[in-house]
Amino acid sequence: MLQAAREIMKDEGIENISIRKIADKIEYSPAIVYHYFKDKEEILNQIVMGTYHQMTEDLSSFPPTGSPEEKLKMRMRKYIERMTTMGDEFKMIMLNESPAILDHTAVLFEGASTARPALGVLRQSLQAFYHAQDRFIEDDQIEITAQIIWTSMFGLILRIITEKVEEEHKRRLIDDFLEFCIQALN
Repeated sequence: MLQAAREIMKDEGIENISIRKIADKIEYSPAIVYHYFKDKEEILNQIVMGTYHQMTEDLSSFPPTGSPEEKLKMRMRKYIERMTTMGDEFKMIMLNESPAILDHTAVLFEGASTARPALGVLRQSLQAFYHAQDRFIEDDQIEITAQIIWTSMFGLILRIITEKVEEEHKRRLIDDFLEFCIQALN
């Protein structure tokens, strides 16, 4: 059912997902879909949570070796590369104003890195980066920095997807973005 919803979202847009369309796509009655899901918002919630869970696992699954700077760059690269492969699905989810989706995608609020595990991974990476340089940065400043980097990555990802940037140029954009971020943090 979730795969059918993803296909509808990809073909017709997130706003056109409905219980009836999902039922038609899987060749069951709407009652069967309602047996598993309360409503469309619950389906959207499951789609977003699945994507978010995978992303968080990806960001957390790095070898323990490497400097904090290398780990920060690797995590940011991994996130950008993974999200650009999602293409239009990323845009539809991340630009959606549905309360059910915003409950998972909003990052510009105080304490977001606690509420959003993937943003929390970025915040922890920033803390380790600053700690390795013997720099003390206030927690609220690290939170804001994580939010700014996150939204900057978001903008880059959207442009790469929208403009269908070729792989070689995409790689260069990501490399230069990461270097820019590291220089800005120093």
